[in-house]
Amino acid sequence: MSQPVPFYRHDLGRPELDEIADVFAGPILTTGDKVAQFERMFADYLGRRHALGVTSCTGAIHMSLLALDIGPGDEVITTPMTFIATATAIQEAGATPVFVDVEPDTGNLDAARVEAAITPRTRAILPVHLYGLMCDMRALREIADRRGLAIIEDCAHCVEGVRDGVRPGQLSDAACFSFYATKNLTCGEGGAVATDRDDLVDKLRLLRLHGMTKTAADRHREGYVHWDATLLGWKYNMDNIQAAILIPQLKRLDAKLGEREKLARRYADKLSEISTVRMPTTRADAVHARHLFPIWVGEGQRDRLIAELNKRQIQTVVNYRAIHLLTHFADALGHRAGDFPIAERMGDETVSLPFYPTMPLEFVDIVSDAVANILQAARTSGATLS
Repeated sequence: MSQPVPFYRHDLGRPELDEIADVFAGPILTTGDKVAQFERMFADYLGRRHALGVTSCTGAIHMSLLALDIGPGDEVITTPMTFIATATAIQEAGATPVFVDVEPDTGNLDAARVEAAITPRTRAILPVHLYGLMCDMRALREIADRRGLAIIEDCAHCVEGVRDGVRPGQLSDAACFSFYATKNLTCGEGGAVATDRDDLVDKLRLLRLHGMTKTAADRHREGYVHWDATLLGWKYNMDNIQAAILIPQLKRLDAKLGEREKLARRYADKLSEISTVRMPTTRADAVHARHLFPIWVGEGQRDRLIAELNKRQIQTVVNYRAIHLLTHFADALGHRAGDFPIAERMGDETVSLPFYPTMPLEFVDIVSDAVANILQAARTSGATLS
């Protein structure tokens, strides 16, 4: 039996505990100085004017749409090759997600297909930087400017990315990030929104905490004064404990990306020898954030491959099945098989392999050899793995 290989392990320890202890020594556990410190550091890292810590990327997308006055009767163009929250956040704002098929070699939203999906109701484009490779933001920005649309980036997979000299948030109205348990930057749950727009950040700050003009930290620092609620807001504020976990990781984020790159190169070298395995490509002028390492296996092999890897104690996940065929979206939007064939094929073929920065290189070899052996056994028997 192979050595057990987990899909993911976090890399948290003494630096994070020290920051948490600093929070515990103070009076404010909710949104306060530690969150403000993280927000400054995160904005500086991205090269953006503003960053706000929130509870999730879902919340960041939702309130970014609201801040841009996008709601009932409006349409937002996005991708079916993503986690469901990208599209449900649009619905939570009262708008309608309009899916566009993806690039066959990356899985990213295909900018060349976007214009055909624009209608008089279209208000925004919501690209997803899948797996850590940024979409073609220059092309999307050109379309948005010409057609008078906003852009909100789903950067759940991509903090470190660069493409064509562009970083997350640089060419959009708002960029939304996830700090979920398996992300390159994690606090278990959490997220952020970054923007260069002064007018937008003021509204976002109200939207993330019930529309209130004063926070608990404000009242503690300044003494009690009556506050107001100036709009309908939500409970999306990050707390000091989450920020404390993020601050030390942000300092070592680029070093961890280097470790991920080594693992990705090893995987690519090993898996390129398997004729029935394809891997998403990157772009020449790009820094890939390397959040996930997915492969695509055809001929009905994916599900059985996952089962066989599980028998060898190798954990995998699927990122993602094409979401327009999931019951909720199929029922709500009237989609059916064949609507977005590239995304559908990827959804039937994709499997994400174990991938995290402290993973030993020998685990890459164990996983790659297991994939090769399972697929070879299927070819030898003349059977598919479905």
